[in-house]
Amino acid sequence: MASSSSSTSFLLSFFAVFFLSISWATSDSIQDNFYQCLSQNSDPSTPLSTAFYTPNNTSFTSLLQSSAQNLRCLMPSVPKPDLIFTPLLESHVQAAVICSKRLNIHLRVRSGGHDYEGLSYVSELESPFLVVDLGSFRSINVDIAGGTAWVDAGATVGEVYYRIAEKSKIHGFPAGLCTSLGIGGHITGGAYGSMMRKYGLGVDNVIDARIVDANGRIHDRDSMGEDLFWAIRGGGGASFGIILSWKIKLVPVPATVTVFTVTKTLEEGATKTLYKWQQIVDKLDDDLFIRVIIQVENAAKKGERTVTNSYNALFLGGIDRLLQIMATSFPELGLQTKDCVEMSWLESVLYIAGYPTSVTPEILLQGKSPFKNYFKAKSDFVREPIPETGLEGLWKRLLEEDMPLMIWTPYGGMMSRIGESETPFPHRNGTVFKIQYLSIWGDADKESPAKHVEWIRRVYNYMASYVSMFPREAYVNYRDLDLGMNKNGSGTNFVQASIWGAKYFKNNFNRLVRIKTKVDPDNFFRHEQSIPTLPVSRKRRGRKSHHG
Repeated sequence: MASSSSSTSFLLSFFAVFFLSISWATSDSIQDNFYQCLSQNSDPSTPLSTAFYTPNNTSFTSLLQSSAQNLRCLMPSVPKPDLIFTPLLESHVQAAVICSKRLNIHLRVRSGGHDYEGLSYVSELESPFLVVDLGSFRSINVDIAGGTAWVDAGATVGEVYYRIAEKSKIHGFPAGLCTSLGIGGHITGGAYGSMMRKYGLGVDNVIDARIVDANGRIHDRDSMGEDLFWAIRGGGGASFGIILSWKIKLVPVPATVTVFTVTKTLEEGATKTLYKWQQIVDKLDDDLFIRVIIQVENAAKKGERTVTNSYNALFLGGIDRLLQIMATSFPELGLQTKDCVEMSWLESVLYIAGYPTSVTPEILLQGKSPFKNYFKAKSDFVREPIPETGLEGLWKRLLEEDMPLMIWTPYGGMMSRIGESETPFPHRNGTVFKIQYLSIWGDADKESPAKHVEWIRRVYNYMASYVSMFPREAYVNYRDLDLGMNKNGSGTNFVQASIWGAKYFKNNFNRLVRIKTKVDPDNFFRHEQSIPTLPVSRKRRGRKSHHG
């Protein structure tokens, strides 16, 4: 019996080592083949060895983690890429597409690492996979005379803001509030910020782009055509190609802007103040952006907690005019001169992003996020004010969680004057505000995120009757895999994808699918929530009707 047991143990050990060695050999051969293919398809004057990282490299893990925003997506149980490629030239990106296609290696693209579900550097569905990290693509060329700038995909939003302000104190760009966002992926989802009520989104202020398609060819707006140019401005990242750079339109900003943050607790009448904010926020002067940051903090009474509502604002003008507008439109907040600070637009970027006042704008050039957490997020769009009873039910649920966070972002202004189909981003006229839900946890809970994920799902379910319906809308840059996922491999299901596609894009989803089918019929650029291609039968019918 002992002999039989030892024989079994020996066989199990043998097969474990055997299959592990096959795995290593396979991984090594993938990396070797990819490197050889890149060398054959790239400019030989630029060595590739410094741009090629495998798990055997000592710097592999630090590079993988460098721009990843959600620590939940870096846990040991989450699949890691077989290699990371950091291209230095546009031709390297072209070669990466050609070689991954030729060798059948799944490809992911990362510009800033802010995908909420980590889809720019994680593939739960396909293996092997590689990450093309565009962190070396950071060139920013600002043309003040022409009112434009060309910005590379790997540059951060903060770097873009800094380089614009370096050339002019009265120019800016209406994009993200978080300064470490990679501009490449950020704009593909919409790109909202504190000037959205004045100038719309980042996508509304893009006038050209350079993109690598599924065949490894580079296109600008002229050669890609207006359909594809429409799709990449709000249709979500990594479905149509690899963005190399954007040409953005600069917008005028005053030499002096004003910011303020006023906080109300439940004991200070937060519920009634927030109910009033909902009634007026989309109707305020276009120069005024007031978002609400909702958190749970310790109450004045020891051992108790309360909900706080912080009204965090940017006004494109001086204090005097701001106080006049607030006295007329939102006196309930009780804004006073002492609450307001005048500063430059670039300084306001730091203020809204939550940096301490002691920090100088040069920190934006570091291109790194000071805020990394384990988190799960969701989003909603609200078209009617939530009644006070609804808010009270929400407070009760927030107090059940350790570190809940909600951010309510105001709409109206320019957002109401741009049509739903002008870009794939459809959340326009009729939206009063957007909700971002977050549950955040620390190292102590990193192995047991389930209770936090379940909490945010319960809150999301509670809010169903107070938010948009048919569809219940969601923001694609707040990626949420709870809404649904594509199947493994290239065989994505159009009907399944329509469920989350309608939430992100409403009626624009069908046009996105048609464009995807035309420009990437083999579905090379894919991930868990990429735009699918049309079913084969529908493709055939489309061709017949075209010729008929």
